[in-house]
Amino acid sequence: MSKNVSEIVVESLVLAGVRRIYGIAGDSLNGITESIRTNEDIDWISVRHEEVAAFAAGAEAHLTQRIAVCAGSCGPGNLHLINGLYDAHRSRVPVLAIAAHIPSREIGSRYFQETHPESIFRECSDYCELISHVDQMPRALTLAINSAISNRGVSVLILPGDIALQVIDAEPITLQLPHLPPGITPSEGDINQMAEAINSARRVTILAGAGCAAARAELLELADLAAAPIVHAMRGKEYIEYDNPFDVGMTGLLGFSSGYRAMESCDTLLVLGTDFPYQQFYPKRAKVIQVDIRGDQIGRRTKVDLGIVGEVGLTLRAVNHQLQRKSNRKHLDNALKNYQEARKNLDDLAVGTPGKTPIHPQFVAKKINELAADNAIFCCDVGTPTVWAARYLRMNGVRRLLGSFNHGSMANALPQAIGAQLTHPDRQVITLSGDGGLAMLMGDMLTLKQVKLPVKIVVFKNNSLGFVELEMKAAGLIDFATDLENPNFGSVAEACGMLGLSATLPEHVEPMLIELFEHNGPGLLEVEVNRQELSMPPALTAEQIKGFTLYMLKAVMSGRGDEVIDLAKNQLFR
Repeated sequence: MSKNVSEIVVESLVLAGVRRIYGIAGDSLNGITESIRTNEDIDWISVRHEEVAAFAAGAEAHLTQRIAVCAGSCGPGNLHLINGLYDAHRSRVPVLAIAAHIPSREIGSRYFQETHPESIFRECSDYCELISHVDQMPRALTLAINSAISNRGVSVLILPGDIALQVIDAEPITLQLPHLPPGITPSEGDINQMAEAINSARRVTILAGAGCAAARAELLELADLAAAPIVHAMRGKEYIEYDNPFDVGMTGLLGFSSGYRAMESCDTLLVLGTDFPYQQFYPKRAKVIQVDIRGDQIGRRTKVDLGIVGEVGLTLRAVNHQLQRKSNRKHLDNALKNYQEARKNLDDLAVGTPGKTPIHPQFVAKKINELAADNAIFCCDVGTPTVWAARYLRMNGVRRLLGSFNHGSMANALPQAIGAQLTHPDRQVITLSGDGGLAMLMGDMLTLKQVKLPVKIVVFKNNSLGFVELEMKAAGLIDFATDLENPNFGSVAEACGMLGLSATLPEHVEPMLIELFEHNGPGLLEVEVNRQELSMPPALTAEQIKGFTLYMLKAVMSGRGDEVIDLAKNQLFR
């Protein structure tokens, strides 16, 4: 029995381990959706916005390390995928996007909904090709899947709707490529140089990221031998922070003072499996050794004295054999002491006095951490929700943490939660959502009800684009265009058929979180949190101090003196 192109595509995806495709139906996708309808081994997950489809696929790929798939119809449909695909591309997770296209004979005629997706998606993908002939499809699909898996990135297959329905003389493709590519071991010379540099150093600090996910044991052994505090990047938090006697927190815009000081005071910095982007937080006088499986990331953020291309675990396994255990532990001891002090200061802010408002967002994040399941999956929006997640969510080796940590897109938490819940239907999935982020893609609260996903949404409602306001203040500007006139999100959730709760007092938070987490279905809790709560970076530059001073003067002169008092109360210069 002959089959059409769409049927071969869908059957090939099933053989590759794909169990669902996220998207919105459209006429140019009819071949694909009809093939899914008649195939019991794969599901079509209908969302309300294609951006959600791409973010959900990215979340699935992140959690499983296997290829995930999203689809968009021609023109505006597949254009909506682009933001979520950028996020997956920059996070290096394997995603295949099927971008349906206008009828092949109309390409180039400025046809209805015509775009040029082969140009549009090129920048956010490792493989992007247009299927212009039916016989081209099997090889193009093979290359697309292989590229996504081997490069840990995005592939885009552009498929005109008419070609998708044509009969093809081909069998479904069977891939032999492993889903996890083999590691890379550096040369003996590189290993020797790295070991010599660590042995001769007096004060070693480690900056570790997601590239250390499979190298935890080797990382801790290195830290012990080198008496090195470990500063973790945000994407490394879920793998590195827990049960780690050498962890001293984070640095950067999301971090706090102990991580910054541990890096600033070292004479040798080991940058392991991270592309930590903020140049101003790297030490100026330290020798830098960087290990990364991707050579193009070495030296991208700071001057590197020794760059090594290799998988972190294999590299450290070889290096550790050559290290002499340092007897002088003063640098490590000081860093750990600083971390204990910084941790106490953060915990002192996470309080909720009954009857006292506005509610501290730190208190909400701390309660989420305490009440969430031991195997919870957290999805946090960018901005202040990511800050609170970084500082108050505790990982344990089982919990997972998702966010738009490289691309920095608003509205990622709810879409990622959809992919996470479908991938792990028996686990608790919780979002830390900003009111701005949730409102941007709020329509997909309807997806939670329709697809029956018990996602728990916690909204930090401060009626503003909070992190943007902080950036304006740091630049010495009066905040402008950051006000949000929000609805009662609890009522919106109820209108969507979900549990909807609203907390306006600190004493509401814990019982409502318990009710939310125990609810058998999707639910939302909005918490009215303090708009003036500042999430300060661990070290203020002279320019930032000047900016905050200018802001405060301008605020007083413009009649916003009460706001200045609120900032002072919230320890602007703590």
